[in-house]
Amino acid sequence: QVIAVLGGVIGGILLFVLIGITAYLLYKKLCLFSSYEELISPITTTPAKALLQNQSPSETQPKDTSRSRSVPFIIPPTLHGRDWINLMNEEQVQQDSEPYMIPQSGPRSSFHSLAGAYVVGTINPELYKFPEDPSETDFPEGSIGRLWFSIEYEQESERLLVSLIKVRKLQPPADSCSPFVKIYLLPDERRYLQSKTKRKTLNPQFDESFVFQVSSKMLFQSTLKFLVYHVDKQKKHHLLGQVIFPLKNETLTDDSKTVIWRDLEKDSLEAPSEHGDIQFSLSYNDYLGRLTVVVLRAKGLKLQDESQTASVYVKVSLMNHNKFVKSKKTAAVLGSLNPVYNETFSFKADQTELDTATLSLSVLQNIEGDKTRLLGRVVVGPFMYTRGKELEHWNEMISKPKELVKRWHALCHSI
Repeated sequence: QVIAVLGGVIGGILLFVLIGITAYLLYKKLCLFSSYEELISPITTTPAKALLQNQSPSETQPKDTSRSRSVPFIIPPTLHGRDWINLMNEEQVQQDSEPYMIPQSGPRSSFHSLAGAYVVGTINPELYKFPEDPSETDFPEGSIGRLWFSIEYEQESERLLVSLIKVRKLQPPADSCSPFVKIYLLPDERRYLQSKTKRKTLNPQFDESFVFQVSSKMLFQSTLKFLVYHVDKQKKHHLLGQVIFPLKNETLTDDSKTVIWRDLEKDSLEAPSEHGDIQFSLSYNDYLGRLTVVVLRAKGLKLQDESQTASVYVKVSLMNHNKFVKSKKTAAVLGSLNPVYNETFSFKADQTELDTATLSLSVLQNIEGDKTRLLGRVVVGPFMYTRGKELEHWNEMISKPKELVKRWHALCHSI
């Protein structure tokens, strides 16, 4: 019984001690929540410039809050070195020494935004500039102008819609220029549509639309031709340049209206030769051993039959030591004295064969009875076989590998 009594007394004492310790800890915790530190002296402000001079770079960085109760004030790097003035309420603001602050390039951090590193209302004009269209600025050397247009084709009504937009950088024969544009749909060269005349400008803005009625079968055999003229004070018309745009390789739909631009050409402004002229490009790839010919167009042809059914094509033949190697021919173009082809042909030719090889381009007309008539021919090649412009064209092709060299050549009539 004595042992039981002693155990109860000791247990009661331990329970009383545990309750006391728990109560003391709760009381201490409540006191910490309700305590505060009274400021003995008023807050004194220190100029930012002095702060930066007295503190080392390491001191300007935020410190660990577990070691100090103070909250550091960090001046943004973009505001270092500024002059500050004191106001009546002891706040500090930046002195208005500059009308505005130019934002720094690069991404803005959230710290700088919160710290007021950028002045509200400042606009950076560089952010609002539209990218320049290279077609408006990138003009080749010797340019005589550039023309912009768009085309679309309505399948149901079989109408070709041509929008003439503008012309830039014209080179007129006189100081003033009053341009207009004639638009043809070849092979019909008798009918054309004409724009309005723009007075005294080298950069006319037309924004006019024209309609040609053409069947879907004939559409891809047709070619758009733009002739840009200048009207002088005596009402005479001077041709400034032209653009030839074949339609056979174009994808024309009702909803596609892509803006197209082309440089004006002046090569064909010269009068054609006696039997007509042909324009083609030559290129030689020395790595692949490939000779490429692009037959572009012909002009001033002397057709035996000038009806709409007359067809003209070009036959391209590769010769070596005056021996026939291979020939290819273009598609026939109906009823045109100035047919447009834009067809490319390639021939295998080793670099060692260029001194003995020649290219012959023959313009032929189909006539009744499955017969053909030769309208003219031109041969280009090395010094062994050619002279003049034909030799120059061949040598220029060799000196500029992998580059298309374009030229006009007069046709010679031979049997």
